[in-house]
Amino acid sequence: MTRWLVAPPQNAPMSQPSENVPDFTRNDGLLPAIAQDAESGEVLMLAWMNREAFDETQKTGKAVYFSRSRGKLWRKGEESGHVQTVVGIFVDCDADTILLKVSQQGAACHEGYRTCFFREVDGEKVSVVEERLVDPKDVYK
Repeated sequence: MTRWLVAPPQNAPMSQPSENVPDFTRNDGLLPAIAQDAESGEVLMLAWMNREAFDETQKTGKAVYFSRSRGKLWRKGEESGHVQTVVGIFVDCDADTILLKVSQQGAACHEGYRTCFFREVDGEKVSVVEERLVDPKDVYK
């Protein structure tokens, strides 16, 4: 069952959302968006959303972010095929951080790992603690 906090797709049940949830008047209209595996709870990645990305995510049920480096919407998996199907959308108490609970297909990380958090820091030592799922050269042009 998909859980929507605000403006669900047309056929989904709707509750009355607040106009400022999430509050895109903050942070120059860009809010951090955390993608979390809906089943395991594993944090997969952090990206950014503007109002347009958030609205499209709700409309399509697929994660859409705003790429700060490219200055445009980034539809997760548009190039790699590693899409995120949204299971639930949540907003924190200050309405300035978005949590997407997703079903991840393939690698969430552009470096080919399931999660972007594949490095562990232990004092001065940094270790790769995850197995690479795909070679980025094979999925990105």
